[in-house]
Amino acid sequence: MDLGELVRLETEVWQALVDGDAEADARLLADDFVGVYPTGFADRSDHVDQIAAGPTVERYELSDTRMLTISESAVLLSYRAVYSPVGGAEQREAMYVSSLWCRRDTRWINLFSQDTPDTGAALV
Repeated sequence: MDLGELVRLETEVWQALVDGDAEADARLLADDFVGVYPTGFADRSDHVDQIAAGPTVERYELSDTRMLTISESAVLLSYRAVYSPVGGAEQREAMYVSSLWCRRDTRWINLFSQDTPDTGAALV
């Protein structure tokens, strides 16, 4: 796995949010997926259900991507995301994201993701 391939996989998750494609979202997430968000914990069905009524994101941009190899079957992608929610084209939100991708059988799937709002506060 290299950084380009990892970013491509993560981009597919974001694109599912733009397209409102619950099937693509479910295909990319592990059955035992865990998300940690400012609103609390989420499992795979929570993540997929958010787009049951359609797209939730209008546009997005990923930057400052970094990859940490955990093992030959696990890699962590960390990056900054700036996005506009559906209906908020003028509204831009930013967060830092870390996603753990694991190879199970012959494919890579997202096992864990944590979103941290970019508050603009200085590091302590």
